[in-house]
Amino acid sequence: MANLTVTIDDAVLKRARFRAIEADTSVNAVVRDFLERYAGDDPSEAALGRFVDTARTVAAGREGEHRTWAREELHDRARLR
Repeated sequence: MANLTVTIDDAVLKRARFRAIEADTSVNAVVRDFLERYAGDDPSEAALGRFVDTARTVAAGREGEHRTWAREELHDRARLR
């Protein structure tokens, strides 16, 4: 992993440190997460994309598909065993 030196106004860094503490993180983690998203390497975005792709393949709920579930089907814990 590479190191990066960034010049930031003292007051901005101080406010960023306070916000990071409130969020139970660090300024370093905030900057790293931002750069990962900026560079297009956002795991949550990739997961959302996979979810959307999967959702597009499911027929339930589409026009012409009027599948409904009974309460018992939705809460059938026996199937999960």
